[in-house]
Amino acid sequence: MSNNFLKYFRWLKVAAIIYSIVGVILFFIQDLFLFHPKKVGRNYDYNFTSKYEEEFIPFKDEDTIHLVKFFADSVPRKGIVIYYHGNMKNIAHYANFVKPFIKNGYDVWMQDYPSFGKSTGTISENKLYEQGLLIASKANQQIGNDSLIIYGKSIGTGISSYVASKIIAKKLVLETPYYSIPSMFAAYAFIYPTNYMCHYKLPTYEYLQKVNYSITIFHGTNDGVIPYSNAKKLEKFLNPNDRFITIPKADHHNINTTIQYFYVLNKILND
Repeated sequence: MSNNFLKYFRWLKVAAIIYSIVGVILFFIQDLFLFHPKKVGRNYDYNFTSKYEEEFIPFKDEDTIHLVKFFADSVPRKGIVIYYHGNMKNIAHYANFVKPFIKNGYDVWMQDYPSFGKSTGTISENKLYEQGLLIASKANQQIGNDSLIIYGKSIGTGISSYVASKIIAKKLVLETPYYSIPSMFAAYAFIYPTNYMCHYKLPTYEYLQKVNYSITIFHGTNDGVIPYSNAKKLEKFLNPNDRFITIPKADHHNINTTIQYFYVLNKILND
């Protein structure tokens, strides 16, 4: 064998070892990228500025779901928005986002996922689905289907899409959604078989095809967390009366501060 061939083979071997090591690390730490919970004690006072009440819901005698119900500013209320939040901290991180809903006459129900805030238990994909559906079903027992809006933000878009595929509501609204978790990870780690490596699938695209009522999607072109191109693939699963709202130059964190977002959202809430 020539020296050049041996040198090439050694570099190939080193590259394969590095590829394998990085892949193993990504496999075991992926949940740290996906979820960033912040726990607080059961008696912790969030001291939200909006009117609210807390509820602790036992789940399978193992976990407890912490649910916060924010109340509409006006009566009679128009309905309930079930808000499935993102992957950061706990409900306190998302409390300010309820203001457009309560100002337009909607109560907002927001749960914390297992290990987030005051919710207990370990997180899993099945639990996200089951607990999300449980909260929506409780809301549906209080009001009719035509007064229920399902809303998902970031990681919550996959959960809300699943819930919307199982329960009839008035509308489904998704803010910065992803096609699926493996496809989103593939945007960053395209050299790895993410479909096999990912612990969580959350196939939003699959659930949207089973939703038989109005869907609105918001996504910014400068989203550096969930690429716009990844979310855009969801558009082909929408019906003619659904909407994919592109907000130019908006990123993952400021999309709900834009004029276009508030204009469309107000129309949705007053439709």
